Amino acid sequence: MHPYDKSLIIMPTYNEIENIEKMINTIFSLYEDISMLIIDDGSPDGTAEVVKKLQASKPNLHLLERKGKLGLGTAYVTGFKWAINKKERDFHYILEMDCDFSHDPKDVKNLISAVANDKYDLAIGSRYINGIRIINWPFARLLISYGGSIYTRLITGMPVLDTNGGFKCFKRETLEALDLNNIISAGYSFQIELNYKVYCKGLKIKEVPIIFTERKEGTSKMSGNIIFEAIFAIIKLRFRKFMDTL
Repeated sequence: MHPYDKSLIIMPTYNEIENIEKMINTIFSLYEDISMLIIDDGSPDGTAEVVKKLQASKPNLHLLERKGKLGLGTAYVTGFKWAINKKERDFHYILEMDCDFSHDPKDVKNLISAVANDKYDLAIGSRYINGIRIINWPFARLLISYGGSIYTRLITGMPVLDTNGGFKCFKRETLEALDLNNIISAGYSFQIELNYKVYCKGLKIKEVPIIFTERKEGTSKMSGNIIFEAIFAIIKLRFRKFMDTL
């Protein structure tokens, strides 16, 4: 059973004009009853305008516009709070997903199934379970990502192979158990922080194998600053756990 009518995909965007329409149409062609929330950070290329145009024919397509590029982490926190607003919405399964097709829309069903049917609290689309499953990455980037996951496991003790992947499905109750106002990461280390918080709550995490394909259209948001932020954020998270302030 795949309860798509109780599922929401949250998708932050910034300058995704090449991908947004194709991605939205692909998702709804695969999962007619699913809902999508696009959170656009003031894309100057008109990404939000494309979403508004598609909303006329897609009642389950939602858009939140923010002024300026405020970061991946804050975008997801905004989306989570929107999704679990009990007075207005009744989503049971909330997903994170990139807009650039590095995450295959066909894998959405497997993540939802892990939470809805297999009773896990968080399902992570894993690039490293059952071998390395990444296409079209240069070796240096693969080394940084894989090495970063090893480093994260060593510091945190978290038994997750893909610690910084951004393709996930949360049970609603999982997000409700987290203090979303106590998130310290804004960039890609946000993914590590969420995983660690779920792990520290003693909740059940499952890694679902996916194949990750580097984007073909648009520009990657990865930078050296993001990598350094992640290195120091992991140490800070471990310290906060030690001090019982996580």
